[in-house]
Amino acid sequence: MNNFIPVNSPLIKEREKELIIQCLDSGWISSEGPFVSEFEDKFSKKVNRKFGIACSSGTAALDIAMAALNIGPGDEVIIPAFTIISCASAVYKTGAKIVLVDCDQYSWNVNPEEVCNAINEKTKAILLVHIYGLPVDIDPIIKVAKSKKIAIIEDAAEQIGGEYKGKPCGSFGDISTFSFYPNKHITTGEGGMIVTNEFDLSEKCKSLRNLCFKAGDRFVHEELGWNYRMTNLQAALGLAQLERLEESIEKKREIGNYYYQELKNLSLIQLPIKKLDYARNIFWVFAIVLSPKLGNAKNFMEKMRLKNIGTRPFFYPIHKQPVFKKFGYFKNDMHPNSEFIYKQGLYLPSGLNLKFEEIDRVVKVIKELCNLDKKNYV
Repeated sequence: MNNFIPVNSPLIKEREKELIIQCLDSGWISSEGPFVSEFEDKFSKKVNRKFGIACSSGTAALDIAMAALNIGPGDEVIIPAFTIISCASAVYKTGAKIVLVDCDQYSWNVNPEEVCNAINEKTKAILLVHIYGLPVDIDPIIKVAKSKKIAIIEDAAEQIGGEYKGKPCGSFGDISTFSFYPNKHITTGEGGMIVTNEFDLSEKCKSLRNLCFKAGDRFVHEELGWNYRMTNLQAALGLAQLERLEESIEKKREIGNYYYQELKNLSLIQLPIKKLDYARNIFWVFAIVLSPKLGNAKNFMEKMRLKNIGTRPFFYPIHKQPVFKKFGYFKNDMHPNSEFIYKQGLYLPSGLNLKFEEIDRVVKVIKELCNLDKKNYV
């Protein structure tokens, strides 16, 4: 399938190759190399934080964040019903109770009022996840959380380079986390980052990602951690990607705006919000929600696959996950917006390597599948 358009393809340039060769030539290919600390320092500064802790994935970053905040049995953590399972898994592993909040039908992020209504005396933390390129309206939640001494964990994996009210996403949580998976605006192949302004939290996170080794008595352990380290090779790649983050954001917005212009007249497709009072969409992915008149997303995606176009489904709601049903969780949970957009939502090829002639092919197929005639136009 030489003409297949993948849902994502990372953009690797000469600078990445240059730094990786430097890394190989130096012999420092493990987590001990100098590129790791340089990446931590430059990335944390980019998002206006004092400390950065590089790790092996966004999932690892969430595990570390939960442990660093001492979340455990008897606590409750509020998270979105519409998010990747890593968020729920990180809470589950602590023994704390997962409290789910539905998403907004149009922004796909949690509604601040619903988050605040879910708070009780057992709430230890709120995990806020910015979805698909548009940030959560975070200020109202932070105001209440601070008044009740509730920790904020900000998952900005899909908002690298994004802003909320002119400030970098990732600068709002007590701890904020990022992912550098290949579909992100910065990739290290696999990788993640934790950022915070609190020295004690940063030291705790560093220890947890490194098996809680101690200085002096390295193999004597008072706590359990993980080997969640990032390698020097990965950090070299990340540094090169960080250097052109603004260029990547501009390209993503060009892709998003091009899709938007070509699809905006289709009345049977809901497009992502381009701009709100507090943020502009960075179009981490270009996501759409189908009218039920077009069938469900699963069938639509299969039709696109037959046309050699890759797509990806929306997140499966946490309360519907079989693994949690097996544990007896969420028996009475109902989150209709999360369920609807999962059933009807998908995202289109959106990678930084995407060419505009490829977008034209995608758009053409979508219009064909919508069986376009005048009745489908606004």
